[in-house]
Amino acid sequence: MKTKGVRTNKINIVTLGCSKNLVDSEVLFTQLKGNGMEVTHESKKDDANIVVINTCGFIDNAKEESINTILRYTDAKEAGMVDKVYVTGCLSHRYKDELEVEIPTVDAWFGTNEMPRLLKTLRADYKKELVGERLLTTPAHFAYLKIAEGCDRPCSFCAIPLMRGGHVSRPMDELLTEARSLARRGTKELILIAQDLTYYGLDIYKKRNLSELIGQLADVEGIEWVRLQYAYPSGFPLDVLDVMREHPHVCKYLDMPLQTGSTAMLKAMRRGITREKTEELVHTIRERVPGIALRTTLIVGHPGETDAMFEETYDFVERMRFERLGVFTYSHEDQTHSFTMPDDVPADVKQERADAIMELQQGISYELNQERIGQTYKVLFDRKEGGHFIGRTQFDSPEVDNEVIVSADTYVRLGDFANVRVERAEEFDLYGVVV
Repeated sequence: MKTKGVRTNKINIVTLGCSKNLVDSEVLFTQLKGNGMEVTHESKKDDANIVVINTCGFIDNAKEESINTILRYTDAKEAGMVDKVYVTGCLSHRYKDELEVEIPTVDAWFGTNEMPRLLKTLRADYKKELVGERLLTTPAHFAYLKIAEGCDRPCSFCAIPLMRGGHVSRPMDELLTEARSLARRGTKELILIAQDLTYYGLDIYKKRNLSELIGQLADVEGIEWVRLQYAYPSGFPLDVLDVMREHPHVCKYLDMPLQTGSTAMLKAMRRGITREKTEELVHTIRERVPGIALRTTLIVGHPGETDAMFEETYDFVERMRFERLGVFTYSHEDQTHSFTMPDDVPADVKQERADAIMELQQGISYELNQERIGQTYKVLFDRKEGGHFIGRTQFDSPEVDNEVIVSADTYVRLGDFANVRVERAEEFDLYGVVV
């Protein structure tokens, strides 16, 4: 008589939200693999019997996507296709009590800092010897390096401190160990991320230490690009610009969300800076790092934003001519200071304002890209699509920025650099030939 075999567990990790969540999933992936478990990331086969969903709880759209993903897998569980569904990440951290009641078919909920408990639930040990080791879910040639967790900033609209806690820097030696490990496995670009890069070191070294960190990371053998994302404008450490200008492996690129071009709105948002100081900082950055690409993001429709305040922001974008720019419509987040104000800008007006800014930016981006025609740039190639290879210059982060497109008639190896002469340019893409 046949006996029923015991099915070996297979775990599928599903990641939603930002690159910081992706790093958390990669750490979990590494820990589970280190325990000898069978684990995949965002498996297309749907053949795993255990699912771990790493959620985002940042704004309404992200929360909706997280809820829909949870419901998809709890439905699969009820249909007998999945045995266990576990939820972690920001949404779970922020709304655990309510979600436990609303979606009781989830087997367990975990906060953003509860990986050891999650591992224990999955019958895995937290292996300290794997700290600094990561199995990547991105292509091997680039990796996100999270240098700190949490945030101490008081921005009125932001719920991240509620989900991620206060700012905690990771020790420099730990980051360098991780960078060397990544480089040995083929990583050529490190993208530094945190809720706020500029606070790095204040808690453990009693000073802002970002410039020293990026200099040392850029010296790691095999690392050719170090890229900075999520810098805060107020109190920006200007010594970072010296390293960016002088070190050939530090990209002339800076992602600095400025949120608005209205001083009154900056005050309402508790950003600790004025429009005038912001413009002064932008001019200083461009003066000290010639040729830098500045990426920023804006929020339109914050409570109290009048037509006149929006026009200030529009004028600010028109004059600053940012190389890269994105816009969010304001999301009314409970437990934040802004939530105490009436959400008084109608949804259609928010969208109209966002569309107006993006239309303006599209024209600016087109004009700036036209200036690149005839120039030759070092390009890192990420992928092949149809008859083209797709890559990026040092002025572009993956997924959010411009891309360089070359015909596959000329072969380039993915994950390698090549020099490309730009022959044609559109609003957000450059077309060129390998030289």
